This record gives sequence, structure tokens and C-alpha cells, in this order.
Amino acid sequence: MSSTARCSMPPAAALMIAVLWLTGCATAGSDPRAPCPPVVAYSAADQVRAAGEVEALPEGAMLVRMLADYAVLRDQARACK
Repeated sequence: MSSTARCSMPPAAALMIAVLWLTGCATAGSDPRAPCPPVVAYSAADQVRAAGEVEALPEGAMLVRMLADYAVLRDQARACK
């Protein structure tokens, strides 16, 4: 090996950084075929009970807002399929 041949080779650290950088890109979760989250089915009796419990909450209860957000997520999960 001549003295100039070694200068043209990239250092091992540079190769390691390049490999790590490329594998980091490969782990991104962008699979368009990823499964949709399941939507739990509630019986009519469960829904009636839940509605009664929500109506019993005080005016402006945070739980009502959270349930509205959950309803949006359920709609999005249904549309995902």
C-alpha cells in the first residue's frame, strides 16, 4: 500500500456516522400499510349508561371535553379502514 492510498480512504468514524444516519432514517414509522387502530364496539345498554353518567357530570366538566376528543379519534379510526 502506497502512502497516498491511505489518505483517500475515509476514516472509520465517518463511515460509522454515515451508517448510523442511514439506519436512523430507515426506522421512521411511515408505513402507509400500517394497521388502523381498533374501534371498540359498545352495546346499546353501555351507551345508554354512559350517556346517563355524562349527563350527571357538573356543567363544564373536563371529562365531557375529553370524551368529545375521543369521539373524534373513533371517527378517524373508522375512516382509516
